[in-house]
Amino acid sequence: MISSYGPVQQALLGTLFTWGLTAAGASLVFVFKSGKRKVLDGSLGFAAGVMIAASYWSLLAPAIEMAVLSGNYGKEGEYAFIPVAVGFAAGALFVYAADILMPFLGNPMASIAENPKIEDLPMSYVEVESNGTDNMEKGTTLTQRKKSEENHTSNVSKETSMYDTVETQKQVSWKRILLLIIAITVHNIPEGLAVGVGFGAIGKSASATFENARNLAIGIGIQNFPEGLAVSLPLRGAGMSVWKSFWYGQLSGMVEPIAGVLGAYAVVVAEPLLPYALAFAAGAMIYVVNDDIIPEAQTGGNGKLASWTSIVGFIVMMSLDVGLG
Repeated sequence: MISSYGPVQQALLGTLFTWGLTAAGASLVFVFKSGKRKVLDGSLGFAAGVMIAASYWSLLAPAIEMAVLSGNYGKEGEYAFIPVAVGFAAGALFVYAADILMPFLGNPMASIAENPKIEDLPMSYVEVESNGTDNMEKGTTLTQRKKSEENHTSNVSKETSMYDTVETQKQVSWKRILLLIIAITVHNIPEGLAVGVGFGAIGKSASATFENARNLAIGIGIQNFPEGLAVSLPLRGAGMSVWKSFWYGQLSGMVEPIAGVLGAYAVVVAEPLLPYALAFAAGAMIYVVNDDIIPEAQTGGNGKLASWTSIVGFIVMMSLDVGLG
């Protein structure tokens, strides 16, 4: 029985459970093996819906409640918005700074991404190959040959320009997906801390029971399931292999066991910081959704699909958060 272990061991087991469900969600990428643009736009919309719902029900609402119950922000918690607002703004600023600094750091994921497949390129790019000198018939005049060669040179130039455009679009997509991964990973840190604090605080108050800490871990774990998919599916849609997409999807949840152990060890220090940490994660996610995810999902001509998948993602995440309390 997990209840027979110490608080640190309980926190580790609880957060390993939450990470395991993140990995289970990421594993659904094996079902969605297509790399088409519709998959990318649909998965980005789903991720946006998940992140918007999680930012309130998983992060902001608990942050406000913790600030009120702490008694440090007014007699009735009337100033509980202060730590939440500070943390929220800091989270958005963090992602903004990461967005600015990323070009200077290069693209750490570019080397593991697969090259664009020919079916993913515009038709005008593919058709260029059919207009070269191979189409010259025997017996043509020198003038006709020269004209054909000039056309071929022009087409090669167009091909290069089109390839550069595709590469530029690919780099922009990777930057946005990388920011999505950063946001979801950052949001998992305070969740891991919350589980760790929950187990570390057992017996320190009437409400700090093993059952409440266990239920918190179960709730966070189940709501992590769609988050794993929200990372792995956009990676697959952008051209990464199935196994690599799964690996990075589950990796976003690996921070929770680390944060859980730290939270259990430093429960006295970590608990007052939780309202700031939860709001920080919410600010990071909302900034990414507004600045990157939604604009990216609308650029491929699948805006309606992205909008509806975001609704689905929001409903799924809201239902899990509210239903599991």
